[in-house]
Amino acid sequence: MELRLDYSAAELAHTRFALSPLWEAIASLRVLSFPAEHPLHHPWERAVRPRLTGLDLRPLTELITPGLIAAFVCPPPVSHAPDLELELATLRAQPHDRVQAGLEACGLHHPDPAGRLDGLAGLVRAYWAIAIAPYWPRIRALLDGDVLHRARLMATSGARGLFEDLDPGITWQNDTLHVRRRRQRAAHVRLEGQGVLLIPSVFAHPRVFSLTAPGWQPLLRYPVRGVATLWESKEAAPPHAALAKVLGRSRALLLSLLDQPATTTTLAARTGLTSGAVSQHLTAMRDAGLLTAHRLGKEVLYARTTPAHDLIDRALSPLSRVRPGVSGWVPGGG
Repeated sequence: MELRLDYSAAELAHTRFALSPLWEAIASLRVLSFPAEHPLHHPWERAVRPRLTGLDLRPLTELITPGLIAAFVCPPPVSHAPDLELELATLRAQPHDRVQAGLEACGLHHPDPAGRLDGLAGLVRAYWAIAIAPYWPRIRALLDGDVLHRARLMATSGARGLFEDLDPGITWQNDTLHVRRRRQRAAHVRLEGQGVLLIPSVFAHPRVFSLTAPGWQPLLRYPVRGVATLWESKEAAPPHAALAKVLGRSRALLLSLLDQPATTTTLAARTGLTSGAVSQHLTAMRDAGLLTAHRLGKEVLYARTTPAHDLIDRALSPLSRVRPGVSGWVPGGG
């Protein structure tokens, strides 16, 4: 089954990216409800499940099935990077007819939609504090890095390159975006100048979630790049000794950790350095052409430049230790 979205220049002009903390919370509940479908998230699931004892999540989980998440419980974000409280306010403001339709799609009914929404918002807030908030800095860094990557891809490869890099189930043919769907019915949507809202997601993996509902901009929630590395140990690895001799230990460590774009706060948490010290080191490396800085909302993401990538690769490669004019690798050679 396939969703087809007709595209034109007007649609491209209105296509944008956004992040959604509320969606991540709801999608993570799907991981807890159907863990066998999400092996990449088993480390998170094993760590979080015992902490949720005593929290009755049924009012939320009954809105989630293998093929459906009730649309009203995670409406499209109203800005590029809303915080959870703004999204909960959007949830509480959902029209009652939309809530009733979503409940009926899940085989449910509630006589007081407004009361239902308030209760759901409070439950999401309690769940977030336990299951998502401790991991949000690393999740947010991965989401921000993905958006930065897509922006570069759009600049270098155009719309086709952008869309076809999102997921193997998304293709671009003859000004039409084709999205494979596992459990939803086939549909053909004319965007009528709205464009598409693209939302990278950690907990969407391994599928793409699409939504085309009246009154909302059509959206695609797609698996973020690098999700397989998310639950790996985040302890900082020692920087390469040769690189540390040139840049200093702290700068070599920071540069080695920027395999994905990250903020000053994230890097400070991973290294144990103060935010002020991290900021000074990042600024110095940016001025030297090793990093670029990109503002996304209130955050600034730092990313390696091509010379920095080359420097890291050479420092970590055994071939970088081959002496000029001597074939083969010399252990301990300089």
